[in-house]
Amino acid sequence: MKAAVFAGPGKLELRDIEKPVAGDGELVLKVGANTVCGTDGRILRGEKSAGIDIGVVLGHEISGYVEEIGAGVEGFEIGDLVGILPTIPCLKCFYCARGSEHLCTDSQIFGYRVNGGLAEYVRVPKDALERGGVYKAAPHLTPAEVALAEPLGCVINGSENYKTEVGDTVLIQGAGPIGLLHTQLNRLLGAENVIVSDPSEDRRAIAESLGATHTINPLEQDLVEFVHGLTEGRGADVVIICIGRGELVNQALTAARKGARVNAFAGFPKGALAEVDPNLIHYGELVVTGASNAGRAHHEKALQLIGAGLIDVKALHTHTYTLDDVVAGIEFAQSGEGIKVVIVPN
Repeated sequence: MKAAVFAGPGKLELRDIEKPVAGDGELVLKVGANTVCGTDGRILRGEKSAGIDIGVVLGHEISGYVEEIGAGVEGFEIGDLVGILPTIPCLKCFYCARGSEHLCTDSQIFGYRVNGGLAEYVRVPKDALERGGVYKAAPHLTPAEVALAEPLGCVINGSENYKTEVGDTVLIQGAGPIGLLHTQLNRLLGAENVIVSDPSEDRRAIAESLGATHTINPLEQDLVEFVHGLTEGRGADVVIICIGRGELVNQALTAARKGARVNAFAGFPKGALAEVDPNLIHYGELVVTGASNAGRAHHEKALQLIGAGLIDVKALHTHTYTLDDVVAGIEFAQSGEGIKVVIVPN
């Protein structure tokens, strides 16, 4: 089968490799879709290689159709469309034992150490099935929608940290795929005002169509001034940083009201530092959190929200590339011209 293989820092090669076979307790899926994540671009540019085995098939936002069922596997039938939680938690470490399996220190991850979805077929190992990380999708969903449960699950995890309340004013910095998912989720959580900041007119228009009450071009307007003007000088109740740029951190702290929750959701380049005014946190009694990964409950909830039509991920799918053009697809995803790129086997 064809597969996109990590050949070392900055090297991604389309190779012919052996098609997987389902062992006892395993599944083999015919890949339906693998959506491109920002991490894939960092790998392609050589900015990320730690924890990724040379020779592994990349791709962690995966959906597929059950092709082969190993002995002892129950609850699945040939042809079922399923989604995969890319992290296989150990369920034994300090964090797993305390209900934070998404922070597991001994996990296996599809596309890092387990062959991922940028291929024609993917094997689901026994431990992924035993730990409940494989989900049958609603039959009316497309493979791309099912694959997009992965980033939505991460957004749901982030929301548990920033805790939007009914009537809140929420500021979202960035209208990429993640910012647009936060936009929809915050309206669903009851936010009264959802302000989305992004220089792209097209992305701001999509944010408005998905529930943003206000959008702003931060290159043309003063974002902090706008937020304070909307909130009688207080600032936002919640600020979510969805672009990994250091200068946005202090802007987020400045735009927040006293006692607000600020969430650094975006991943920042390794070694990146941000200059912040610590007195904004000190005197403002701000709660600053991060967000990393998703657990099984987050992924399952994401599929439920998508299946019920409460979160529209179809609107994020703007471009499709075949596996033969996987490098071009990942490069395009980093250009900012589209929203979410989907890679399909053929």
